[in-house]
Amino acid sequence: MRLQDLIGLAVYEVEEGNEIGKIVDILLDSNWNITGIELESKSFFGGHVKFVAWKDIVAYGEDAVMIRSKESIDKTDADHIPCTFLLGKYKLKDLKVLTTTGTILGRISDVYFDQKLGNTIGALEISDGLVTDLIEGRKWLPCSDEMSIGENALMVPAMSEERLQKAINIVNG
Repeated sequence: MRLQDLIGLAVYEVEEGNEIGKIVDILLDSNWNITGIELESKSFFGGHVKFVAWKDIVAYGEDAVMIRSKESIDKTDADHIPCTFLLGKYKLKDLKVLTTTGTILGRISDVYFDQKLGNTIGALEISDGLVTDLIEGRKWLPCSDEMSIGENALMVPAMSEERLQKAINIVNG
């Protein structure tokens, strides 16, 4: 499943069946794990975000995400979130992917995780620009412990160019 597919999904509580809100972002840690979902917030004070920890998500699918109850919703200071997918200070979307030898592989366009494996990120979809995407297609890069998320780039091992594969392979199995 792609993180982009979770953005915009409705979130329901199982106990009452009420819609809680919609997902606006995904929270991640530096070990390539999804730690939670950020919900839309009606607050005019930009310092806090509403989120649900991954452990409180009961189920998720193509149409909705189910959480235990309203008590699963928490607030945190936006500056305390280590990494996000779409918004925030340290976001993965559109982050440059750079090898330790100085080669730019492209920018992160999406992130994949296997629902069977839980909350672990498995691969990154890399875009090398619209023209290259149209001609060659997007590529994906399996995640590894050697990757590190920086403020301006995702640093990957020197030989990562050889690990790039066509994105269609991951979608079709």
